[in-house]
Amino acid sequence: MSRHSPAIAFDFDDGIDRKTLRRLRDRFVAVNRCRWERARSALAYRQQVVLDILPLVFHVNHPSLPGYFERDCPFGLNHYQPCDETLGAAQRLARTFRHRDSGKRPPDLTALFLMGSPGSLGHSVASDLDVWLCHRPDLPDRAVRLLERKADKVSEWAAVLGVELNIFVFSADDWRQGRQRAEVTGENCGSAQHYLLLDEFYRTGIHLGGSYPLWWLVPVEDEYRYDHCVKQLVECRFIRASEYIDFGAVPAIPPAEFLGAGVWQLYKGIDSPWKSILKLLLIECYARSPDQEPLALTFKAAVYRGETDPDVLDPYVQLYRRLETWLQEEPERLELVRRSLYLKAGFPLSRAGFTGELWRGRLLRALVDGWGWDGAALGFLDNRQGWRVEDVITLRRNVVGELTHSYRLLSRLARGDDQDSAISRGDLNLLGRKLYAVFQRKAGKVELINPNLAPSLAEENLSFYHQSEQGGNGDAWLLYRDLENPGDAYWQPVIRRSSSLAELVLWCQCNGLLNRSTRLNVRSGTTAASVAEARELLEVLDTNLPSPIGPPGREALEQPVRPLRILLLVNVGLDPQARFTERGLQKLSSRNDSLGFSGGRENLVRTIDQVTFNSWCEVSLQHYAAGDTLIQSLKHVLAAVAEDPRFPPKVVVHSHSPGHGQGIARRLQELFGDLVRQFFAGGRGPHPLRYVIEVDRRYFVLQFVGKDPGFTVVDGVAGLLDHLRRPQAEYAPVVVDRYALVDHGPLRCVFDNGEPGCVQVFYQVVGKRAHLWVLDETGSLYCWQREYSGRRYLLTPLLRFLDNLLERRQLRQALNGPLATTEVRCCELVARNGRWYAERRDFSADDIPLHGLQVQAVGVRDGEGKVCFDIYCDEQEFCAEEYGDRLIPAVAHYIHARRTSSEFYPVYLTDLHLPHDLDPEAYQPILQTTQYLHHCEQLEQALNRALRQQG
Repeated sequence: MSRHSPAIAFDFDDGIDRKTLRRLRDRFVAVNRCRWERARSALAYRQQVVLDILPLVFHVNHPSLPGYFERDCPFGLNHYQPCDETLGAAQRLARTFRHRDSGKRPPDLTALFLMGSPGSLGHSVASDLDVWLCHRPDLPDRAVRLLERKADKVSEWAAVLGVELNIFVFSADDWRQGRQRAEVTGENCGSAQHYLLLDEFYRTGIHLGGSYPLWWLVPVEDEYRYDHCVKQLVECRFIRASEYIDFGAVPAIPPAEFLGAGVWQLYKGIDSPWKSILKLLLIECYARSPDQEPLALTFKAAVYRGETDPDVLDPYVQLYRRLETWLQEEPERLELVRRSLYLKAGFPLSRAGFTGELWRGRLLRALVDGWGWDGAALGFLDNRQGWRVEDVITLRRNVVGELTHSYRLLSRLARGDDQDSAISRGDLNLLGRKLYAVFQRKAGKVELINPNLAPSLAEENLSFYHQSEQGGNGDAWLLYRDLENPGDAYWQPVIRRSSSLAELVLWCQCNGLLNRSTRLNVRSGTTAASVAEARELLEVLDTNLPSPIGPPGREALEQPVRPLRILLLVNVGLDPQARFTERGLQKLSSRNDSLGFSGGRENLVRTIDQVTFNSWCEVSLQHYAAGDTLIQSLKHVLAAVAEDPRFPPKVVVHSHSPGHGQGIARRLQELFGDLVRQFFAGGRGPHPLRYVIEVDRRYFVLQFVGKDPGFTVVDGVAGLLDHLRRPQAEYAPVVVDRYALVDHGPLRCVFDNGEPGCVQVFYQVVGKRAHLWVLDETGSLYCWQREYSGRRYLLTPLLRFLDNLLERRQLRQALNGPLATTEVRCCELVARNGRWYAERRDFSADDIPLHGLQVQAVGVRDGEGKVCFDIYCDEQEFCAEEYGDRLIPAVAHYIHARRTSSEFYPVYLTDLHLPHDLDPEAYQPILQTTQYLHHCEQLEQALNRALRQQG
C-alpha cells in the first residue's frame, strides 16, 4: 500500500520558501535512506561493512582503514559527520582506528553516491556496486591520480569480501562540461552516453555522504530552465551552495546518444542479457516517443506529489511500468521484458520455503500475479540449472533477435535524425567488433548458444549417430541426448545435425554439453568412429581451447583479428587403409611417408577438420573431405600466418587413425612447422621461394603472390621441372620438403645448393652421358643431357654461351643501374656414402683458346607472331624469311661443308638474341638465362639432327 505525504509545490517566479526547500530535501533523504537499507540488506553480513564505512574511508586518510595509499592522498567529504554506527563498524574492522576531526581544513571531496540496481528489485547476488566519487574541481592532476589509486585499493579490499565495487572518480564540473569521456573498459560506458546515464543516476542514485544533488530542488516543470533556477537558489542564498552538488538537468534525452547507448547495452548484453534488454528497450522507448519525459523526471514528480513508498518508487518497477505501457501492442516483446525483469531479480518464487529479503519477494509476487503466470512458467524460469540445450537455443534466439532489432532500429533512428552520435568512432568500432565476434554468423563459425542464459548445459548422456547405421541414407552425423537402442533414432528428437563428427564434438565442447564425465555412445554405421576416438577428440579440444569461451577483451578487439591456435583433426571417423587393416596388411614397404605411403605412394590424409581459435574468441571449423584436402588446409593456414607473421598461430595436429594416427600427425606437424619457418623466418614474410611437396606421385609447388598462397600441381618429375623452368619476377629459391624427391638425390642436391646473385651450373657424369642443370639469377631451373667425352667439351660451349649472354646483359644495364649478375659458378654432383654433394669446380671458358665456327642466332617475330630465328655462321647469314622451313637444313649443310673431317661431332650456339616480347602478353626488359637456354637447346638439337642426316 502506497505511503503518501502532502504534495510540495512552489513557483520560482512567485517566491521560494527556505522551509519548503528543506522539507523537500528531507523527503528525498528519507527515500534515499530506505533504498540504502534495502541495498545493505541484500549483502551478506560480512559484506555489509563495505557500505557501512565507505564514506568514512574517503573522509579520512587513516592507515588502519582499507585503501590507505599515501599521506598526501586527498580526503575529506563535504559536510560529512560519521554516525556512531559507522564509527563502530570502523573500529570493529580496525581496532586502532580513532576518528579525529580535521579541523578547518577544506575537504577535497564533494560527494559520494551509489547508483544502479542496489536497493531496487533488479539487485541480485550477482550485481555489482557502482560508486560515484566526486572531488572539488580544482584538485591537481597528481592528487586525482592518487585518489584513483586509493579507489582501486578500496575495490580490491571489497573484492576480498566478495563485493564487486567499481568506483568512478571525477568532478561535477567535468561532468557538466562533457569532459567525462573515459574509454570503454569494464563497467565504464565510455563516450557512449551522458544524459542517459544522468537519467539513470537521478532515479537510482543513493546518497552516501557529502553534498546533496541540487537537481532535487528544481521542480519538473522548471527542468527546461534549470540553470536559471539554480542561479536564483544560489545567488539569492536560499541554499548554501556548498551543501549541494550540481550535475545538470535532464529535460530530455538527445537523439545523438541513442546509437552509442544502444551499442553499449548490446556490448553489456553479451554478459548480462536480461539487464541489457530492459535498458535497450527503454532507450528505444525514449527514441520512438520523444514526447515522453525521462524516467528521472517521473521519479522526481512522484516525490514532489508526496509518494514515498519505496515499492512504487523502485527504479526497476518504474522502468517496467513505462515499458508495459509502451508495449501494449507487442505482447511477445512485453513477455520478454517480464522474463528479463524476473531473471534479473534472481528471486525464485516457486521454491517452497525460500527465504530472503521479504520486500523483494512481496514486490515481485505482486508483479507476477498481475502478469497471470502459472506455476509451470515460474518453475521453468526458477530452474535455470535444469535448462536443456533446446530451451537455451529458443531463449537465445529471442534474446539475440531483440538485441539485433534494437541495434538496427537505433541505428536507423540516429541516421534519420541526421545527428552525430555521442559515441566516439573508436568506441563505436570497438563495440561493433565485439558484437560481430559474439553474435555474427558466418561459414564454419561455432555458434555459442549460452551467453550466460543457463549456469550449465552439461549432459549426462550423449549419442553420436551416423545415418548409415541400420541402412540409413546419407552421410550425416546426428546428435541425440541418449540413444541406447539405434531404433529409437526414428522418434527421438535430434539436438543437432552435421556432416562431420568433429564438428558435432566441437559444438558440444564449446557449448558445455560434453565434458569428461558425460557418458558417450557412438553409433558409427559405415564409418570407423568409436567412443575412444570421441574421447580423444574431447581431450584434444579441452587441451587447446579455453573453457568456457568468454567474450574478447578490449586489448584484443583494438587489434585486427588473428588466429591464435589452429587444430588439425585428421581422418576423424575414417581409417585410410581400412581395406588392408581388415586383413592385417598395414605396411607394404619401408616407405613410411604419410603423404606417399608404402609402395603404392598412397596419401593417408583423407579428411581434415581444421579448428581455428582467434584473438576475438571465435571458434570456427572448416571440413575438408574432397579433392586435395591437405593443400586446401595449407592454403588457409598459411594465408592466416601471412596476415601477421610476427605472431604465427600454434598449429596442433591430431589423428586417431588405427595404426597410422601418430605417424600422420607427426608428418603434418613437421610439414606445417617447416612451411612456417621457411616462409616466415624472422617474423617477416612471406619470403619469396617455391616449396615443393610430394603427395601420392604428384608434386605441389607452393609460392606466395603478395600475401596469398598459391599451389600449382604437376604430374611427375618431368612436369615439376617444366614448371620450375618458368620465369620469376624475383629470386625465388626452390625448397624441397624433407620427404619429397627422395629418389632424385642429384636434383635435391641442386636445389639445396642454390645461391642468389649468380648463375650456377651443376653437372653429373653417368657413364657416357652427362646431366646438366642451370639455376639462373632468379632461381629458375633448366636441365638437359649431353654426351660426355670430357669436362672440357661438356662445359666449354655452355660457359662460352653464358659469358656472351652475361656480357651483353652487363653492357645493357651498365648505364641504368647495378648489374643483375656477373658470375657463373660450376659444381659437380658426386655421391659418397649414400649422400649427394655439390663440389665446386673452377673452370672458365677464357682458359680455352677460341677456335672453330661462331654460330649465332637472332630471334624475331614473323607476321603471325611466332618466334623464328636468323642464324649467322661466322659472317654468313641465313635469314628465316628467305629460307623458311629449309633454314635448319641449309645451315647444317653449310656447317658440314666447312668441316674437314667426315666424323660427326655436335655444333653449339655461341650466342643467342631473343626478342623482349617473347611472351605475347608481356614485355620483358630483361629475359632470364633459362629462357635463353631453352631456345638454345632446341636450336642445337635441330641443327645436330640435320648434321647427322648430312653425314
